[in-house]
Amino acid sequence: NVPEDQADKLLLASWGLPKAVLDKYHSLGVVQMFEWQAECLMLGQVLEGRNLVYSAPTSAGKTLVAELLILKRVLETRKKALLILPFVSVAKEKKCYLQ
Repeated sequence: NVPEDQADKLLLASWGLPKAVLDKYHSLGVVQMFEWQAECLMLGQVLEGRNLVYSAPTSAGKTLVAELLILKRVLETRKKALLILPFVSVAKEKKCYLQ
């Protein structure tokens, strides 16, 4: 669980994302994440590029964790990232969404 003193970590605005990115998420109704998602992002040195393996049921929000990790790394390091998705339909949806 996320400690009470870090409850603000549930808010997307707490992760240093640009306003344009936050506005896009907010327009889709995503303002905060689940506790388990914030826990994933706070584990060890995940935000510094260390590996993360996590599992959750279908439609639980796994993609949001990956998106936030990718966005933060790309913005901070100015390097490219490769996002591999399981289906063409999901890839097309994310292409439009991430542009």
